[in-house]
Amino acid sequence: MKSIIINIKQLVNVREESKVLRGKELAELPVLNNAYLITEDGLISEYGLMKDFDTSKIDAKNIIDASNQFVLPSWCDSHTHIVFTASREDEFVDKIKGLTYQEIAAKGGGILNSAKKLQQASEEDLFNSAWKRLNELIQLGTGAIEIKSGYGLTKDAELKMLRVIIQLKKKSLIPIRSTFLGAHSFPAEFINDHQGYINLIINEMLPAIAKENLADYIDVFCEEGFFNAEETETICRAGMQFGLFPKIHANQFTGGGITVGTKINAISVDHLETVDEKEIELLSKSDTIGTLLPTAAYFLRIPFQPARKLIDAGCAIALASDFNPGTSPSGNMNIVVSMSCIQMKMLPEEAINAATINGAYAMGLGDIVGSITVGKKANLIFTKPIPSLAYLTYAFGNNLIDKVMINGKFIND
Repeated sequence: MKSIIINIKQLVNVREESKVLRGKELAELPVLNNAYLITEDGLISEYGLMKDFDTSKIDAKNIIDASNQFVLPSWCDSHTHIVFTASREDEFVDKIKGLTYQEIAAKGGGILNSAKKLQQASEEDLFNSAWKRLNELIQLGTGAIEIKSGYGLTKDAELKMLRVIIQLKKKSLIPIRSTFLGAHSFPAEFINDHQGYINLIINEMLPAIAKENLADYIDVFCEEGFFNAEETETICRAGMQFGLFPKIHANQFTGGGITVGTKINAISVDHLETVDEKEIELLSKSDTIGTLLPTAAYFLRIPFQPARKLIDAGCAIALASDFNPGTSPSGNMNIVVSMSCIQMKMLPEEAINAATINGAYAMGLGDIVGSITVGKKANLIFTKPIPSLAYLTYAFGNNLIDKVMINGKFIND
């Protein structure tokens, strides 16, 4: 199928070649004013200025007039936990009353709460609820996504989660990456036997995951009260032996995760609310992407990530939603991008780049999505009429998306 999009007010993030952006490069967002774009067989096949458009290509059957609209690549959300059974608004109320994340976890809430419920859920029910969430996110402009396990915490339940993610991969039209996060927390029965659970992950879970080819990445929650730096490295290296690339939940409340992540060349270290100058320097000199999750910081009422320090130091930065039932119950990347500008002082261009092309690279999809580049998927956002690109991040309370195109087709057609 071929589509010709004409009269685009501004075609955003146009790149002949794509790469991970770092430091000052994040503020460079190439655009074309009064542009056209052609898609064919679900891919971007051509783009340019309307003044150079060959009118002989026009066919009334496949013309889309995007007058007064901005067109940009869809959001690439590289950190989510959308396979879960139930919300946790009771813990939300506990937080309002003053309990900390760690205190809620210590009394059986948090991750262990979700794990208990998920262990009892059927694979079918998990798939149906996750499928609904996934499609709601696509409506909001997400065109590629990473999904983690980690609410199972037993061999059977972790495998069940990963099989659900594989089902989502097979059925969904958008690219999906699967991450094994068995090291999300220590189950209650292993609270005093950390090595016992680590052995279970390494000796039983990982071989079973590899046998069924259920995951692309391995992730560990490197944090005080969860997995320390040494344990994190051990688990990640074990996963790497099975062909899983490492990602790390790092520096959310305490430091250490960035140091481990850069040491093992993790594809990304995610969160980064708590970083020091040494770790910023380590990240800036590495190929590891720092993924910021501002809605998690907002929900937990903890300091936002120091985006300006990270960018100014030359780090590669991505943005993601951390959609999960406990600490970021929203996958709306439009809010993530806007909040990054308002609370982390990122320029609109930096935020859009971080949520598109760098987000794509943070889940190994940089050659497939994330920019307006010939050969990449035609996964696109069409805005409603807006006065400028900055308005997209300025008007945080408005739904500014008119249509979403996935693989060259509008999703509601």
